[in-house]
Amino acid sequence: MKVLAAMSGGVDSAVAAARAVDAGHEVTGVHLALSRNPASYRTGARGCCTIEDSNDARRAADVIGIPFYVWDLSERFHADVVEDFMDEYAAGRTPNPCLRCNEKIKFAAVLERALALGFDAVATGHYAQLRTGEDGLIEMHRAVDHGKDQSYVLGVLTQQQLAHSLFPLGDSRKPDVRLEAGRRGLLVADKPDSHDICFVADGDNAGWLREKLADRAPSSTGTWGGDIVDDATGEVLGTHEGTYGFTIGQRRGLRLGRPAPDGKPRFVLDIEPVTGNVRVGGRERLGVDHVDGVRARWCGTVPSRLEGTVQLRAHGAEHRAVVETDGETVSIELVDPAEGIAPGQAAVIYSGTRVVGSATISATRRVSV
Repeated sequence: MKVLAAMSGGVDSAVAAARAVDAGHEVTGVHLALSRNPASYRTGARGCCTIEDSNDARRAADVIGIPFYVWDLSERFHADVVEDFMDEYAAGRTPNPCLRCNEKIKFAAVLERALALGFDAVATGHYAQLRTGEDGLIEMHRAVDHGKDQSYVLGVLTQQQLAHSLFPLGDSRKPDVRLEAGRRGLLVADKPDSHDICFVADGDNAGWLREKLADRAPSSTGTWGGDIVDDATGEVLGTHEGTYGFTIGQRRGLRLGRPAPDGKPRFVLDIEPVTGNVRVGGRERLGVDHVDGVRARWCGTVPSRLEGTVQLRAHGAEHRAVVETDGETVSIELVDPAEGIAPGQAAVIYSGTRVVGSATISATRRVSV
């Protein structure tokens, strides 16, 4: 097959490209330029959007012996990922930009262009496994290395996209991938993993949002600030500079001006961008036993009802659940209640190790206390 290998400049994508060559494919490497000014994104080795990452990817392609190109997708990335990130926080929700990047950029824009250019598939360094099911459909399963499993952020992929995807690392563990990279002479063998949000320069999400959102404040006063309110008593415990600095379940950084009435730690329970209020309460009020989701995407056949598990955070635990859907929306009853679940996050649905689909959380129901 003709395979386009997406090379971020890290060790995983480099080894994935090398393995695609070993498998007999005709491989071309491509690095995605996601910023018109890469220096304004990450520096060092924390992200995948820097000039040094592009250079690392090019050197890896040279060692592997494959053609290499850089594709400028900065405008689409800004529109589909960065603007979405800002809009979601402005609305009091908690988005996952990595999941959105996979949906809109890596497996939409890149795959579309690859197919148009005559490629058969796109290979990436994601940790997930693909198998052919008894019904002939392509199934996506968790990776062998559960600590590195990335099926959660791939839960947005459709059957058509999975049919043109390759995940060469799904059956490997990360330490073995690093050792293999060293044996292959790849200089990225010991490069640290990327983490945090690639387009937030210093990892300070709240500070970045404060600067970028500026006068887009949704509150009736035209400002971002507001009160931190005790959910049970209505008492104002403090003030804040912007609702974008909070997410459901957050404990640290609340900076309460006065202690809670019962003296116990407080967690964010609700965010109200229009009023500017951030409602807080005790940990016992964080539990959620029902989740509603919208914009559902399915990896294969759409189930009407499923008893399986859901994952509600990128590195979170699985929760037993009963899922019902009309194909567009989902209703998830959590057999195992979860804590600190926020609208805007993704609910990824599993049957055993197989990814069934995903949805964006639109509402939650707290456990009665």
